[in-house]
Amino acid sequence: MTLPPHEFRQTLGRFASGVTIITAFHAGEKRGMTANAFVSVSLSPPLILVSVDKRASMHDALAEVERFGVSVLSTSQRALSEHFAGKPQGASVIWFDHEGLPLIGGAVAQLVCRKERTIDAGDHTLYLGEVQYSRYTDDDPLVYFRGEYHELS
Repeated sequence: MTLPPHEFRQTLGRFASGVTIITAFHAGEKRGMTANAFVSVSLSPPLILVSVDKRASMHDALAEVERFGVSVLSTSQRALSEHFAGKPQGASVIWFDHEGLPLIGGAVAQLVCRKERTIDAGDHTLYLGEVQYSRYTDDDPLVYFRGEYHELS
């Protein structure tokens, strides 16, 4: 018996996660998408993984680029999360450029990754990236839990 997708989504929604924006420079444009399917994989070498729905426009961009960025959003960047999730509400994007790769300015953490490998995973593709650059602040992250945004208290 297969678990229905809705039930699976509701169950996994009980796992609190940070909110990231995955970015790339593709076809002459800065591109980004909101993602909470992000995980640290290895410290040595420094590897991370992001999971992207094959229907997402960012999926094709990531398939074609060699590098991508990950920006971990702060509590003040909820509007950016909505904007890059396809629900624009007039958010002003402040880009931070690192060696030609766009990142989100004001983020709690920023990573620049070289695409190491892609892994087919059902209706998603997993992009494994080797971290080549990182920076961070001590600001509080935006948290996603049970389908809603939260702040650390």
